[in-house]
This record gives sequence, structure tokens and C-alpha cells, in this order.
Amino acid sequence: MNLRHETPIPELEGLYHELSGEYDLSETPYCIGGKAFSFLSVLDSYALLDRISPEEFVRDEQMPYWAEIWPAAIILSAFIADELSVTGKRVVEIGAGVGMVSVTAAACGAAVFATDYSMEALRFIRYNALMNKVPVDTGRLDWRSVQCAERFDMLFAADVLYERVNLLPIVTAIDKLLEPGGAAYIADPRRRLAGQFLELAGENGYAITSYSKSYTDGKMPVGVNIYRLSKANDG
Repeated sequence: MNLRHETPIPELEGLYHELSGEYDLSETPYCIGGKAFSFLSVLDSYALLDRISPEEFVRDEQMPYWAEIWPAAIILSAFIADELSVTGKRVVEIGAGVGMVSVTAAACGAAVFATDYSMEALRFIRYNALMNKVPVDTGRLDWRSVQCAERFDMLFAADVLYERVNLLPIVTAIDKLLEPGGAAYIADPRRRLAGQFLELAGENGYAITSYSKSYTDGKMPVGVNIYRLSKANDG
């Protein structure tokens, strides 16, 4: 089912025309929590490496991880739809990529602010929100220097624990973005760095609950852990 042709919204069509002129695209249907979704992503994210100049890499070490839909995002989306109550909650996603988790949360009734460091990613998030007919606010966020004054009931992130240098900034970002009593849900494909991240979170006063999941798409299963972080004194 191609929702792009079923919803002839001018902004949606304009965005698709713009994106298809810049990227080779892949549009994939998913069933999440019994609901039908379709998500646009980049067909081959590795082809984007040629777009990164040496100067940009030295400055940010920014890789096009945003351009793919990773197993951790699929598992976290299913977890939100099947096991969390997000209706009426104000939630933020960091490192949102093309926005699968944010769109799912919005479809489940949350008020969503989807963020990514990549400006390119924000256009895909906007497109996927329009295509799936859900309201999602978007904005650029650098977890090394959070400039967002708003606080949220929940924070989501999928597959963000891939660089040691990011671990403490992510913990600090969670501190700045969560309301007292709020909870963060971090999905990770069991990277070694996750243990170091959890140690840092514990040192910063977070209680941690772990949920073990598995993603299978007909190939080898991918183990994914979802970590719930909340301040120990918040319950």
C-alpha cells in the first residue's frame, strides 16, 4: 500500500519531489501495534558518505546513520505501541533518523517533538509524519549542547549508543529534557558501549529496568535491549 498516492497533500507531494531529486529512496510498509504504516528512507545510506566533506567529518564526525531504519527503532516502535501508554503524553525523541519511533508514538496519541542533529533527517521525519497522517513537531537538537527549554514526560532513542564520546552527553541530555518523574526508553542492539552508558546513568541517579527483545526479518535475529531510565527518587 503506497500512502503517498492515497493522500495527495501538496506539502507531501512537494517533499517527495524534493527528496526523490536528491536521494534514491525506499518506501516500506510496516505493521506496528496492529496499525499500518509506511516509511520513506534512503535506499543506500552508504552512498551518502561521498557527501560528507573532510572538513565536516573533522568538525562533527557526522555519519549518515539517520538515513536507515534500524532494528532498534522497529523494536522500540513496537514496544511503544504494545506495552506503553503514551496517550496525552508529551514526548521527545533524540536521534530520530527518519522518524519511525516518533510517528508511532504520535499515532498512539502522544504529542511528539522529533529531533535529530542532521537537518536532512528532519525532512524525512516531516514527510513520514505527513504520509502517516499524524502531527509531529520537528527540530534540530545536538545532545552535546541541548538548547531546548521544554521538558517532557517521556524520551525515546533508538540505537544512539555507538560512540563512547556520546555516552555522557546523552545522559546529560536526558537530564535536561525529562520532567521530574519522567522516563527515558533507550533501545540498543546490545552494543558493548551500552554497559558503560548504564554505569554513567546509574552514577547520575537513574534507576534502570531492562527489557530483552529480538528482531527477525527472515534473516538472523537481532537482539535488542530496551532500557528504561528514571530517577531513583521519582519512582
